[in-house]
Amino acid sequence: MPGSTTKKLKPAIVCNYEIHLFLQKKGVANTSPMNKGGTQEVAGLKFTMVHAIHSSTIQDGDRLIPAGEPCGYVMEFENGTRVYHAGDTGIFGDMKLIGELYHPTIAVLPIGDLYTMGPMEASAAAKMLGVKYVVPIHHSTFPALTGTPAELKKRLAVWPTIEVVELKPGETAT
Repeated sequence: MPGSTTKKLKPAIVCNYEIHLFLQKKGVANTSPMNKGGTQEVAGLKFTMVHAIHSSTIQDGDRLIPAGEPCGYVMEFENGTRVYHAGDTGIFGDMKLIGELYHPTIAVLPIGDLYTMGPMEASAAAKMLGVKYVVPIHHSTFPALTGTPAELKKRLAVWPTIEVVELKPGETAT
């Protein structure tokens, strides 16, 4: 189109400092380290690292290496849309604070149960965050993960302002 410009984005891996050090030792050069509470802009997106509750190790061969504290991210796109990606986590009270500070529209929340929160906790997290959309993740990949998007939808049915967006692997939504 006349007058349009194409922006060349420099890809980077946004991660905590400990994972950055591990990846550097493995020869990965394009990391962009940070820590909880910090915000940085990478490839036109703003990333703010926030708290999560989970274990945090990296398996390197037969060794487990500490990977720093677990975290989630609030990502702000150029159009102002904010997405909270909780990563692997259990529910915690400061999710309400994340909602109040960053006002995400979309929350990407784990629902598998056993290793993360399940649908009951994820529905409460969605309410605390005040989001319009929830994308359930970390479910249905092996039998021990019993949480389902259907259960999350059932629990959020009393909150018609929150929509569950169930995506299949490789599927996108706008």
